[in-house]
Amino acid sequence: MSVPEGNPRPDHEIERVLAVVAHPDDIDFGGAGTVALWTKAGIEVHYCIVTDGQEGGFEPERDRAEIPAVRRAEQTTAARHVGVTDLHFLGYADGSVEPTRDLVRDISRLIRQVRPQRLLTQSPERWWARLPVSHPDHLATAEATVRAFYPAAGNPYAFPELTEEAWNVDELWMFGHPERNHYVDITDTFDQKLAALMSHTSQHRDPDTLPGHMRTWSAQIAAGAGLPPNHYAEAFTVIRLP
Repeated sequence: MSVPEGNPRPDHEIERVLAVVAHPDDIDFGGAGTVALWTKAGIEVHYCIVTDGQEGGFEPERDRAEIPAVRRAEQTTAARHVGVTDLHFLGYADGSVEPTRDLVRDISRLIRQVRPQRLLTQSPERWWARLPVSHPDHLATAEATVRAFYPAAGNPYAFPELTEEAWNVDELWMFGHPERNHYVDITDTFDQKLAALMSHTSQHRDPDTLPGHMRTWSAQIAAGAGLPPNHYAEAFTVIRLP
């Protein structure tokens, strides 16, 4: 079944956004240019990072016990490049995320605390043509986030142990989804996106090649969206509740 046409609310109607992703750096690959546009527009953006990315990196000499703190620090620095200062780390184990009741509850709690009008996450559907975006942790995090988006966070009878008031989010934005229906021109914030990505120094096997790869990929998305040459874009699947 095809997704409906994306029809998000204008940004000036949005006060708060919550982004929920599996690992540090996921949001920067998938949506940091768009996040930078939102914060420039005065929108308050929060990040929820489900794991500390303990299984990532290319530093065999580093004590693995140090990795969670390193990755949290890198994500905090990256977030500042796009105007985000509110980060929430859930501390789940990297490589073992499942859409459990506990994870749905924890995301629902944060939705009720932040009270966003827009929720940004990854895709719960595997994209076979771009399999790396469909890491099992990405799929599980996205599935739990979709369950929180509807119906859990807005259902006052779901998770009675939570004390926060139920909250309905208007929009769900997903990146890394095989059926994209909305594009954002990030030409003006591409350098911020790149700075955020480069902040994850422990994660880049060959950092010198990353800027070129990101320019090529972002330009291809822009061309697919019908934007002029020398533009960059990010692609999303946007779902609005009726």
